[in-house]
Amino acid sequence: MKEEFSLNLKEKIELISTKNEFTQEDRKIFDEFREALREGKIRAAEKDENGKWLTNGWVKQGILLGFRIGQMVQMSKETESFKFFDKDTYPLRPISLEDKIRIVPGGTTIRDGAYVAPNVVLMPPCYVNVGAYVDEGTMIDSHALVGSCAQIGKRVHISAGAQIGGVLEPVNANPVIIEDECLIGGNTGIYEGVIVRRRAVIASGVILTRSTPVFDLVKQTVYKAEGTEKPLEIPEGAVVVQGARTIQTDFAKQNGLSVYAPVIIKYRDEKTDTATRLEDFLR
Repeated sequence: MKEEFSLNLKEKIELISTKNEFTQEDRKIFDEFREALREGKIRAAEKDENGKWLTNGWVKQGILLGFRIGQMVQMSKETESFKFFDKDTYPLRPISLEDKIRIVPGGTTIRDGAYVAPNVVLMPPCYVNVGAYVDEGTMIDSHALVGSCAQIGKRVHISAGAQIGGVLEPVNANPVIIEDECLIGGNTGIYEGVIVRRRAVIASGVILTRSTPVFDLVKQTVYKAEGTEKPLEIPEGAVVVQGARTIQTDFAKQNGLSVYAPVIIKYRDEKTDTATRLEDFLR
């Protein structure tokens, strides 16, 4: 039934996306699409039986369609100096106590078209953008961003100030993926379709992009994205910290220069698990 529903909606979205002018019926179909995103019936990327993440380009196409259909409106209440203006197709996500999402007071925002599962904890202020999928038991800490279409697994901790980048275009590009039980440290940045496999730990301040090589001291290998098809992947259980590598030119050697390089220093063990278990008491 879910596959039949998705196929029917996919065909409608692809048809509407070819238009330059839109009807009320088109708007109703988009509203149905946005509601399906909010309820987790469809998502921007899904993992197949072999563990490979596949992008649903039509879903990202539908999100972009929302910006084309929408009209600019004032979304804030009537005040003279504190106003917000955005497309009417992307209001704030409707939420009730029955959703079982813990939202601590203080300025957190979820844009409609984002799926946030029961038992997720949102600390203020954080932001979850359209198309994002945040699974059960995850905690998103203060000043953290979950960007458009980012896919966040179960029992993930996204620490304060972390930035999980959004990827809308091109529509076939992978969004950022954070799998189950990962710990994303404070002030980290994960962008451009990077995949962080389950139980990995990304230490505070680490920056990962598509062009970032990651050096594995344990397995003595280097992980890189390859072409347009293979994104950068952080292996399951890897512990990634900030590092540096020496620049080999004469000038660089004379001046002691080096460049930033993330390094896998170990894989998760009992000591790592103990250090990351504290967050369970905060839920």
